[in-house]
Amino acid sequence: MKSGIIVINKPKGITSHKVVEKLRTILKTKKVGHAGTLDPFATGVLVIGVNKGTKVLEFFLNDKKRYYVKAKLGIITETFDLDGEIKEQNEVTKEQIESVKDVVFSFVGEYLQVPPAYSAKKYKGKHLYEYAREGKIINLPPKLVHIYNITNFKQEDIEFSFEVEVSSGTYIRSLIMDIGYKVGCGAVTIELCRRKSGIFTLDHSINLEDASYNKIIPIDNCINFPYVVVNHGDKVLKGHQIYKSNILEYSEFEKGEYVKIYNEQKEFIGIGITERSSKFLATLLKMPERDDRIVKIYKNIYEVT
Repeated sequence: MKSGIIVINKPKGITSHKVVEKLRTILKTKKVGHAGTLDPFATGVLVIGVNKGTKVLEFFLNDKKRYYVKAKLGIITETFDLDGEIKEQNEVTKEQIESVKDVVFSFVGEYLQVPPAYSAKKYKGKHLYEYAREGKIINLPPKLVHIYNITNFKQEDIEFSFEVEVSSGTYIRSLIMDIGYKVGCGAVTIELCRRKSGIFTLDHSINLEDASYNKIIPIDNCINFPYVVVNHGDKVLKGHQIYKSNILEYSEFEKGEYVKIYNEQKEFIGIGITERSSKFLATLLKMPERDDRIVKIYKNIYEVT
């Protein structure tokens, strides 16, 4: 079966895990996983690995994310969005409305953020939302997150929206809640869409019902690593390491860097970690007496067709 990455525009109202379950049925394979959970309330870019594509999901987990969010002042819910029970409804003053823009932009940079109790983050092997549904609220220590930039801010009375680029692990619902606390009246997320995750945007995404093997992006098109072309690719697939004498072609790379590995037929067969730089390799090529190991095999990835 074909392997790779498929980008789904997750619909509102279902979990990321439910998207994976549906894709397993549509694509008739159990090997499906996602990189970066989206809340049921949220829509947008969900990066999915299919078959051997699941082997590279780790490389997308720490990617920057970009979101569109719309919020409303004066409301606080238990989930920080409109799906949760309303805990407070506060009057919003003119001064608070006028302060929103400055408060929003004050969050650009690093700040300590507490994950919401209703989230997919795990504690002792269990999702926080599972504890919360049992009436057990787990207060995790704050995590340092990075708000890289905020753009397209718009406001109409007590509602406001903007786009925000953030580090992995940042909760936009928590950001809105923190903005609301700083304004002084609370705030709740009323709309949330992930527009970008790493290199993947909404333009790359498809609707869940349109998923098929024809929509899958080849694995090596999704990872921006240098490359090496080797001889005896069949031996590499059996665990043989890559020495100077195995390398037929290569791009520039540093020591300790991930590289894509291709066989003589230019078929993508795996990922390695370099033990020498390409500059050092160039020097070694002039030294026939030495055959140093250049690449250590990290993952074998090969599509049999």
